[in-house]
Amino acid sequence: MACKHKFNENLNLENLDFEPEVLIVGTFNPAWPENNQATWFYGRTARNYFWDVLPALYVEPGLRNSSWQDKPAAWKEFCSSRKVAITDLICCINDADEQNNHHQLLLSDYSDSNIVNHFKDFEFTDVVGLLQQFPSIKYVYLTTKGQIPFFNEIWISIENYCANSGVRCRRLLTPSGSARYQIPEGFVPQFPVYNGVLANFILENWQKEWHEQNF
Repeated sequence: MACKHKFNENLNLENLDFEPEVLIVGTFNPAWPENNQATWFYGRTARNYFWDVLPALYVEPGLRNSSWQDKPAAWKEFCSSRKVAITDLICCINDADEQNNHHQLLLSDYSDSNIVNHFKDFEFTDVVGLLQQFPSIKYVYLTTKGQIPFFNEIWISIENYCANSGVRCRRLLTPSGSARYQIPEGFVPQFPVYNGVLANFILENWQKEWHEQNF
């Protein structure tokens, strides 16, 4: 059985109740490894700081450890209020087999390199098609600067479309815990520690690429 994206029904932005201005693009979130506890995009919050960093760009409190009982509702409410849409590049890995223990192990590591090195048959989200469908989108961000050729090729085509269409397109430092390997020795946060040094480091990197806010 192929491995679909866990939130496949949201990848084409069909459930939005607003006109998006920002599109954030990740890589893939697998549906069937048993250890995938994500309840929405970037939802494995023990190792991912997305829901702290994104609100901080808008000078709003972090939502990663929100007191909301229904955290996905808080995340979706934030996105609606700031006109931010989220999708991923891959919507399905067709040659992944749920009954194959090795495939389960590979996908449960949530590694982009595992995806491209061990699988070959993919279905992709038509990001350019989404930009054409939603001309209100003026800013597009990929949440990885990793130089994996497979993803680079896909992303470059999106960058080229954006360059020809007046859409700002940038790559962001990963919001996952692996960003800690990029913290330079002696790093001192510019701001009071915002949910930890790592979250601050990611935030400062995102601020360099993010569009200006008009509050």
